[in-house]
Amino acid sequence: MKSLFWLLAVFAAAVALVILGRIDAGYVLFIYPPYRVELSMLFFAIALVTAFLVLYALLRLLGHALSLPGYVRGYRKRRRRERALAALASALQAFYEGRYTRAEKEAAIAFENGPTPALAALLAARAAHQMRDFQRRDLWLDRADAAGERMRAACLVSRAELALEDRDFAAARDALRNLHGAGPKQIATTRMLLRAERGAGAWDEVLRLATQLGKRDAIAPALAEEYKVQATIELLARSASDEGAFERRWRGIDSRDQLHPRVAAAAARHATDLGKAAMAREIIERALSAEWTPQLVSLYAELPSGMNEAERISEARLRIERGERWLLERNRDAQLLAMLGRTG
Repeated sequence: MKSLFWLLAVFAAAVALVILGRIDAGYVLFIYPPYRVELSMLFFAIALVTAFLVLYALLRLLGHALSLPGYVRGYRKRRRRERALAALASALQAFYEGRYTRAEKEAAIAFENGPTPALAALLAARAAHQMRDFQRRDLWLDRADAAGERMRAACLVSRAELALEDRDFAAARDALRNLHGAGPKQIATTRMLLRAERGAGAWDEVLRLATQLGKRDAIAPALAEEYKVQATIELLARSASDEGAFERRWRGIDSRDQLHPRVAAAAARHATDLGKAAMAREIIERALSAEWTPQLVSLYAELPSGMNEAERISEARLRIERGERWLLERNRDAQLLAMLGRTG
């Protein structure tokens, strides 16, 4: 459109000059003593336009000449950027193909010349990690950290993932806690934190995170339940050496979780070891009323070893009476018959 406009303008100017030449008899007089120059109006107009065009072309040429170094620098910069982006793409392809040496080499090129050096450094760190070159991995991670706050989350997540692969749960937990302390919590990083806390044996956190992720449907319900049961059993074991601490821990467990067969079995064993026969009996009876489990039935026959003879006989009588009531409903239950025989 712009070229068409200029073409029309040139033709219009030519037509105007022809018309002016036919009807105008004026002239232009220049006097510079002792010189005197007289020109026709048409010739003067053509000369003026020509002089303007020549001057304009010279100025444009001068401008281009002065901007040539900047243009060359920009061209080289674009070429380096294009090569760096190509190297980053090649590094990604090599990484997913399992060619980690080439992936690190291409990522290094992208790091030196590309617009996203931090991403290239993270990719190089992952490639070095796959080659078990931990010194170079840490060097690349440090270079990625130097990119500033904008890449902090990506660097922390990468550090956590690589630490989890090495089963360095403490390092992974520290990285993820730093990440969660500085910004919003993402489901993916919360799942990673759950894995790290579980590996580090932080069962209070495992219980909290498994409950949280289960409510948000971020992990499979069966997996969330398994994590909660495992964490509860481990926490009961930690408090099993102190009677008061064990009772507080047991009372702090949700009533629904207390009825889980594995949780009830673990709690009953610890209560028996602590000499709390009545508590163990109550735990098993409540769990069996919710779900009949052979493991709990067998455990019902176990009595604390430190009981005196009178207490032992009284506790055994209570359990036998309860077992006989169960027997009315389950007269062919082999485990129940065996329990009654052991208790008697």
